[in-house]
Amino acid sequence: MTTALDVLTFNLNNPGRERAERQLAYLAARPEPVLVLTETADSGGCELLATRFESAGYSVTFPRPGRGERGVMIVSRLATAPGPAETEYLPHRCVSVTVDTDKGPLDVIGLYVPSRDATDAKTTRKRTFLEECQHRLPAGWGGPLRVVIGDFNILEPTHTPRYRFFQPFEYAFYEALRAAGYEDAFRRLHPEELEYSWVGRTGDGYRYDHAHVSQALANTLHACAYVHDVRTAGDRLTDHSALSVSLGVRPTEPLAVTAYEAAEAAAALF
Repeated sequence: MTTALDVLTFNLNNPGRERAERQLAYLAARPEPVLVLTETADSGGCELLATRFESAGYSVTFPRPGRGERGVMIVSRLATAPGPAETEYLPHRCVSVTVDTDKGPLDVIGLYVPSRDATDAKTTRKRTFLEECQHRLPAGWGGPLRVVIGDFNILEPTHTPRYRFFQPFEYAFYEALRAAGYEDAFRRLHPEELEYSWVGRTGDGYRYDHAHVSQALANTLHACAYVHDVRTAGDRLTDHSALSVSLGVRPTEPLAVTAYEAAEAAAALF
């Protein structure tokens, strides 16, 4: 039994089947028992991931997005129950599960916030989703064990460099999480460090992928770090760096899933 419950968020970038096979091998070999996979689609690659993980005994929570839409899939080596968060607007972009720990139930809420351009339609879409998340996400104050994690497509207000493209409502979501009792896990442990989870063609970096934890978890954080090799290595599994957070609670209901010693073994078994 592990001594900490680790969660990884990984942007799949809606893979084709060939890249999904490589992502599967990588993800199956990761140490984190809970994987929050963003930028899913109702596609062959994402269906491959969901089906193969399910056949290996994992718990898979994957509301299929509609045509042309994107969403979240949560894959877990721990038993899960339905989580506390849901949205009526773009519900496939806010997916949550609850797992049991030695300190009580822990909610994992996965978000994939819409990106936008300068058009009114996409700006309204993103604003509407963020406003509904602010309204529906349960508070992080007090005793609940909760992590809100995923690709938020927003930046912290103090992000360096500062990009004029971002609007006040996008920064307001970050501040709303703080006001609701959540703390940025990466900033808690690395208050001054500059890290970027997505880098544009011009070389500009953006910290889009986040993990925010409730107050009951903030003081127990073991680690929070970006995993850049999935974005920068030669086989380039995705265009985002992953983010791993280690929480100071111990999982209590592991599933009997197929075990893997290396990514190559995972690929062979699948």
